[in-house]
Amino acid sequence: MNLNRVTRPIRSLVRVTLCVWGLSIAGYASAQLSDSAALAKLSPDLAKVAGTLDAAGLPWARVVEGELLVKVLVLSRSDDASLTSLRDVVATLGGTVYYNYLSIRGLAVMVPASRLLDLARRPEVERVAPNRPTMRAASMMRATTGAAAAATKYGSNLDGTGVGIAILDSGIAWTHQNVWTSAGGMKVQSRVKQSVDIVKVGKGINSLGWSKVTDGSLAAQEMLSGTRYDSAKALSLIPYANTADPYGHGTHVASVAAGSGGYQSPDSTGVAPNADIFDVRVLNERGVGNTADLIAGIDWVIQHSRILNIRVMNLSLAANSTDSFLNDPLARAVRSATAAGIVVVVAAGNSGKTASGQEIYGAVGSPGHDPSVITVGASNLLATPERGDDIMTTFSSRGPTRGRAIVDNAPWIDNLVKPDLVAPGNRIVAALAADTVGLNTSWNRLVTENPQLANVPGASQAPNKTLMELSGTSIAAPAVAGAAALMLQANPGLTPPLVKAILQYTAQPLAGANMLQQGAGLLNIEGAVRLASALRTDIASAIEAGTIQSGQSLLAAGRSMPQPRSTVQGQTFDWSRIVVAGGNHLLTGDALFTRFQPIYDPRLNWARQLVLRSEVKYWPQLLGVKMVPKSIVERRVFNERLISKGVMELDSAVASQPGTGLMLPAKVWSDQAANGAGFILSEGFILSEGFILSEGFILSEGFILSEGFILSEGFILSEGFILSEGFILSEAVRDPASQLDPSVTGDR
Repeated sequence: MNLNRVTRPIRSLVRVTLCVWGLSIAGYASAQLSDSAALAKLSPDLAKVAGTLDAAGLPWARVVEGELLVKVLVLSRSDDASLTSLRDVVATLGGTVYYNYLSIRGLAVMVPASRLLDLARRPEVERVAPNRPTMRAASMMRATTGAAAAATKYGSNLDGTGVGIAILDSGIAWTHQNVWTSAGGMKVQSRVKQSVDIVKVGKGINSLGWSKVTDGSLAAQEMLSGTRYDSAKALSLIPYANTADPYGHGTHVASVAAGSGGYQSPDSTGVAPNADIFDVRVLNERGVGNTADLIAGIDWVIQHSRILNIRVMNLSLAANSTDSFLNDPLARAVRSATAAGIVVVVAAGNSGKTASGQEIYGAVGSPGHDPSVITVGASNLLATPERGDDIMTTFSSRGPTRGRAIVDNAPWIDNLVKPDLVAPGNRIVAALAADTVGLNTSWNRLVTENPQLANVPGASQAPNKTLMELSGTSIAAPAVAGAAALMLQANPGLTPPLVKAILQYTAQPLAGANMLQQGAGLLNIEGAVRLASALRTDIASAIEAGTIQSGQSLLAAGRSMPQPRSTVQGQTFDWSRIVVAGGNHLLTGDALFTRFQPIYDPRLNWARQLVLRSEVKYWPQLLGVKMVPKSIVERRVFNERLISKGVMELDSAVASQPGTGLMLPAKVWSDQAANGAGFILSEGFILSEGFILSEGFILSEGFILSEGFILSEGFILSEGFILSEGFILSEAVRDPASQLDPSVTGDR
């Protein structure tokens, strides 16, 4: 078939397991690798500085006393979760260990650039990547997304109650009324239930500067365990108590996902206004962070997810990466979070056009390029709650993903369909962060440097009630995170990939925009909650227990598939009826949700001809309750059933027709699904060893594909105010497939 809390304190952020899987990289079996094979383990941007003294303005490289030092992340194949031997190797090479992770089997280290090849020659080393910078991807919301319609139909209590959303960003101004529960117009309690300040931990590590120590990872663990706070406790326990979010981005993001803004007009209520919020600060007062700290934040969420019922994690940020999702450290970390049962929502990026205004494809950042996450692009509401006039923003990053690797000794370009869907992300009104008093003299850096952001008509701008406008996919992503919280409130048994599939299937395709611009279409919470409510509430537990098999019923007793259309703000529209699976295959049909599909197992990750399976092990607990992950191991698997019978494959059937492909409007694909086009998989689909899949859609000529990003502090677009993710693309980008360097890839 051609189918293109816990009984013991956990003080360690680290005792890690990594992803060990059978992708072959040239020379791995050798104890001593050749230079070309060792170079193949280095990310291309890192390989360029190996053995040189040229820091070239790179934030992760510096010349110290005549020696170029680089801060990198090392992925390992070792079976030792503590990575003792590898840590000793780093010390022998004159390096420093900063972190040892849970979500990936890997270390954050500093080593001399002259010893990179020596490090890469080690057989337990799989990949070495720079500690790249990460940056913020810079109510009408409830009305236009269908959240209000869903609450009307399913009861006003559909507000995210009991579901935790972790916001990994620049902090959250927890005294702002938008993130408090209220009664009689008075604030009662902050919904920011807990916080961890990874930036503070990182600063402790960075106080070492570029000086060499042997191993600082244990100190990092102790610093991290001492930074937790409960906002209901004494202010002295709160990091940056006077200004929890000096930059202002994280508060706005949290407000979109879970704000309660009905205390004034305009109403800035977010999508899930009673969800619990967890503040994981990974960006500093300028909105900038790094990959090492971000993965540490992801680790914290994984370790605490079951204790605190954190079901959703929002990453409105990105790093530039030319690595495939297979070996990109951030991608590995979010896959581990997904495998642990956390719905991970990521901003696609703001690189949809060049500085000169030309549309560009292939510019989705990391970790939005990973198949397991929900990658969100941005639509433009055109300042109305009606959906009929909504369009795509020009800044939203387009797919396909373009990361590269060596797989089975051959060059690999990801070429996966992204984004997964879009949500409102243009001039969105939400909370403006200030200090705990909330005076305008303490407003956040974003507004201080861009006063026009606070020009919100009708806003009183009273202390701790302040509002601002922002645009970007970073503002669209939390709308989807809030939607996921509502779905999980309605049906706690959903798994992360099932949440993603429901969101895509119920989305509304925007007129004129193709699959690489908008994915399956515009977020439709009314439809997503309705479909989620029709399904069994024990799906996740049955998967974990191994008591559900491919093709078994997913429908709740007495329920049937809902009609595939919604009415929001007076407009009735059809659902897309499209689910992207395997990275670049379009599936459709009722069987996707009436029968269990193995791809809904969060431990399974399918992309083209590769299937990866994660094993999550937990620390022993009383009565055998699995609460705190101890290790997460990922391996490549074969002979894996992926799809049950009865599902329809759309892409092969329709793509065989002239003039079709992903550049067609998504509405065309949706109409084909509604009309019953596609091949019925009468026997389902099993990916077998040796089975050859076609590469999916062939990219047509005539549009620019991106490879490299240049990070900047953001830029202004006429569609909205500041886009704070700030990816700018070079003008002379080429298809990475045309510039694979054999000396880097090891391919000769």
